Amino acid sequence: MVGRVHLRPTTDLPMTRDLYLAPVPDSAGAPGSFHRVHVLARLDGAVTRLTLPADIVVEWADDQGLAGTADLLAAIVRPRGPFAGLALDRPRLMGVVNVTPDSFSDGGDLASPAAAIAHGLALRDAGADILDVGGESTRPGANPVSIDEELARVLPVVSGLAAAGACVSIDTRNAAVMQAALEAGARIVNDITALTGDPQALAVVAARRCPVVLMHMLGEPRTMQADPRYGHVTCDVFDHLEGQVAACRAAGLAVDDIAIDPGIGFGKTVAHNTTLLRDAGFFLGLGGPVLYGVSRKTFIGKLSRGEAPKERVAGSIAAGLAAVARGAHILRVHDVAETAQALAVWSAIGASEPDAAS
Repeated sequence: MVGRVHLRPTTDLPMTRDLYLAPVPDSAGAPGSFHRVHVLARLDGAVTRLTLPADIVVEWADDQGLAGTADLLAAIVRPRGPFAGLALDRPRLMGVVNVTPDSFSDGGDLASPAAAIAHGLALRDAGADILDVGGESTRPGANPVSIDEELARVLPVVSGLAAAGACVSIDTRNAAVMQAALEAGARIVNDITALTGDPQALAVVAARRCPVVLMHMLGEPRTMQADPRYGHVTCDVFDHLEGQVAACRAAGLAVDDIAIDPGIGFGKTVAHNTTLLRDAGFFLGLGGPVLYGVSRKTFIGKLSRGEAPKERVAGSIAAGLAAVARGAHILRVHDVAETAQALAVWSAIGASEPDAAS
């Protein structure tokens, strides 16, 4: 029997994955030691889910003809180095700075470079570790903009934020924009196509040896929500991202500089999104930082009362905490102050030890 395994450490909550592993937190705090793993195994064309003690999973997988289990375990437990100079000893926040007229949540809010720079610096003051500047809407159904238009939107903002000492990420799928933004002071490339949307994208990133965020998207923004289907969403997303991580490693990038993002809302149904959140720990098997972008996404309104994007703060925080509880290192958010407050309280509760009188 030949197949592939994905493992994830487990708490008492139902958590699973392809053959990926994720550490299970002993409390509500950051994931630490674990004794069991959830397993997603492709066996004879079907995906099997089960939970096993961590100390026997390699032997079990070997008996099933499933290779690579020990490497996945090692990837899950390896200490992550800094990402763009940021230690990942606590959850980090990436604040959204959209300079677009048509983004799904905040399109047109930042009508000038000065307004965008001021907003970005306010997000930094509120607790954002990274400021993600984007000049092209990638909401469902969005049409692409020209390279010249995208450059005109983002470069003044990237330059201004970088000059103020901010850690800036450029949110683009176009190599020319990546190159210009990096020259203007951006430190990170965040690409919704995982460097597949432009044939020169990987070369640009590799030449600069800059940190990158590889996101999964099914199709492209105009069509991605037209009946998205997967054999198994967690396994399929992992496999795609694993291939792109391998391409980046072959081009010379260090594993600590390759963050992955499962792409919540990008070619996924509500069920796909909730599965990918539940299975967040599996993506630790890719070795690098794990980033989730759930902020104000449509699925939150669908699971609740149909709230408008700016009224989805509570749901965004709930989804973000679910990802962090399963091992995510970075959250991409619009509402930085609220998320930072929630993380501070959540982390303090998880880190505290009850005394004998409690």
